Amino acid sequence: MDEMTEVASGLEFPEGPIAMADGSVVLCEIRRGTLSWVTAAGNIAVAANLGGGPNGAAAGPDGAVYVCNDGGYEYEELLGLTAPGPNLPADHSGGRIERVDLRTGEHAVLYTECDGHDLVSPNDLVFDRDGGMWFTDHSRSTERARAHGGLYYATPDGSLIREVAYPLDAPNGVGLAPDGSRVYVAETFTGRVWWWDIAGSGAVHPPAMPLLPHGGTFLAGLAGLQFFDSLAVEESGNVVVATIGLEPGLTVISPDGDIVEKVPTPDPFTTNICFGGDDRTTAYITLSGTGRLVSMPWARPGLAPAFAPLV
Repeated sequence: MDEMTEVASGLEFPEGPIAMADGSVVLCEIRRGTLSWVTAAGNIAVAANLGGGPNGAAAGPDGAVYVCNDGGYEYEELLGLTAPGPNLPADHSGGRIERVDLRTGEHAVLYTECDGHDLVSPNDLVFDRDGGMWFTDHSRSTERARAHGGLYYATPDGSLIREVAYPLDAPNGVGLAPDGSRVYVAETFTGRVWWWDIAGSGAVHPPAMPLLPHGGTFLAGLAGLQFFDSLAVEESGNVVVATIGLEPGLTVISPDGDIVEKVPTPDPFTTNICFGGDDRTTAYITLSGTGRLVSMPWARPGLAPAFAPLV
């Protein structure tokens, strides 16, 4: 394994990194309730105070950053690590999709519900080349009731939101194939990745042989006490899934479902990855349990995002 370099520490459960052209990284600090900016030198500044739990972030067609806000978690210290609780806390401020102008810090709520159902815990998002966003709602259980999540599609102007696949079991990472033909979703607690054939903006083809109500096709899963968090896609089409649990790391899965490699990491809460550098072969990884952003060389270039932030 190539050596990891610590970019920044002292982050409050970081997630949702976006690699910037100048070597800095914009990311979410879920526990802090902010969209934050980490310079190449490791300095941390607040780009926007959003409250709740900013969880996933991506640049939209207008250059603004769009954020999945999970509404907030309860946290505990576990064996020297920061860990989120599984249940919906009493002070949960409501799940939502927000737009942030990086130049001013101004932010606005775009979506809080779909078809009369509240968004509970939006987690991760990705923009397609048409300018629409695919995002997951991880949802959250209560002490004695288990809730379902789903995959959604929305436009950045606040005019359209659509439920695409439901129910899913704690859907987390979401990504698109390089040619835009597939959407991938990682479920946390099942440790499985599913995919759907995209039929158009915010639509998927029904499966030839539906096995589950959500209509997804199984891509891959892991044995043992390993769970999936967020994901990114390589230029080759491989899906790179942040893997949490007793064998943390980054699991690289081919479009055919083969495990290409597993890159180990030192934090059981390895939550996300993005690619930066001129050739996108620098991986930026959020190690949330220890509050760190690290970087490392990556063997293959990552897929370029559809849009870049305007600063």
